[in-house]
Amino acid sequence: MKTITLNMPDSLDLDNKEIAMLVATRLYEQGKLSIGQAAEIVGFTKRTFTELLGSYNVSVFNYPASDLAQDVSNA
Repeated sequence: MKTITLNMPDSLDLDNKEIAMLVATRLYEQGKLSIGQAAEIVGFTKRTFTELLGSYNVSVFNYPASDLAQDVSNA
């Protein structure tokens, strides 16, 4: 796993865990990380990470609408 260093303004009132959560949720939302990978970045279980996604306005169901339409037609 890569380690990165970010220089953040002191006026930004976020701790390291919050910044990691913002990055992980965004990468999960973009489909670049699985829910397990995103949870690992933050140091949470998959369940805890999943429960927190809503507070970041990120859906647990990270599928394009076209996939849902295809699933419905297959059913």
